Amino acid sequence: MTETEQKFEFSEFSGEFVDDDVTVILRIYRPAGTNLDWTLEVFDEEGNTTIWNDTFDTDRDAFEEFLATVQRDGIRSFLDEPVQRLH
Repeated sequence: MTETEQKFEFSEFSGEFVDDDVTVILRIYRPAGTNLDWTLEVFDEEGNTTIWNDTFDTDRDAFEEFLATVQRDGIRSFLDEPVQRLH
């Protein structure tokens, strides 16, 4: 199966997130039909992507890491150059 054929299961925590008048799209996902770890990705208003290098045991763990990043670095940190973040 090629990557374009891969189906994903998206967490209920995925979706738009707005803070300080900045909107980002939060995607927390894993391959559909699996119990593999969850991937965390954030898309900014320009369509740039920030993705975490590590995966997460649960979708809640991924969401909490996103919230901790927003609290620590601010939502505007996602508007800088796209980066890969360490977990």
